[in-house]
Amino acid sequence: MSTVHVVSHPLVQHKLTIIRDQETGPKDFRDLVEELSMLVAYEVTRDLPLEEIEVETPMCKMKGQMIAGRKIGIVPILRAGLGMVNGVHRLIPTAKVGHIGLYRDPETLFPVEYYCKLPTDVEERQIIVLDPMLATGGSASAAITFLKKRGVHAIKLMCLLAAPEGIELIQREHPDVDIFTAAIDEKLTDHGYILPGLGDAGDRLFGTK
Repeated sequence: MSTVHVVSHPLVQHKLTIIRDQETGPKDFRDLVEELSMLVAYEVTRDLPLEEIEVETPMCKMKGQMIAGRKIGIVPILRAGLGMVNGVHRLIPTAKVGHIGLYRDPETLFPVEYYCKLPTDVEERQIIVLDPMLATGGSASAAITFLKKRGVHAIKLMCLLAAPEGIELIQREHPDVDIFTAAIDEKLTDHGYILPGLGDAGDRLFGTK
């Protein structure tokens, strides 16, 4: 069974409360999503392996630690996942970015794929899938399935809010994928929105509603 990591740092919870507020406009919402993504990514990358190297400071030579092992890849689920990319990229500037386009059919709530572009060496990377809202979990699960079909074995899912239903689906369909989130909310509404949630993340990011 995969592990769910809830990032309870005070700064994360403070910023999360602001983006929940319906009075927070698109610019502040975008800025805060970027900041939250960087803070949550700090926890996602906590277990990256290190190797010892020698460097020379202005004073003397010394041995320091640098990240080793797999390179990192970031894969946002379009479109709302785009709002998280810059925050993660600021923390890991060498990470390559792929994109998976999925939308949720309003009738069935099932994901439909419409776009995919991934790094050519995606199977060699530790992939962080970005999706602000883990609601039904269908889109995230479909994206993870697609990555696995492309040979990716090291995947983590990073979101800002999660519903119990979405967590259950990911753990059932992808027990090898850990989930990182800033909060686990109460439940889903009949229309598949997280309650209390923050509304539609894509619309609030891009001012489309």
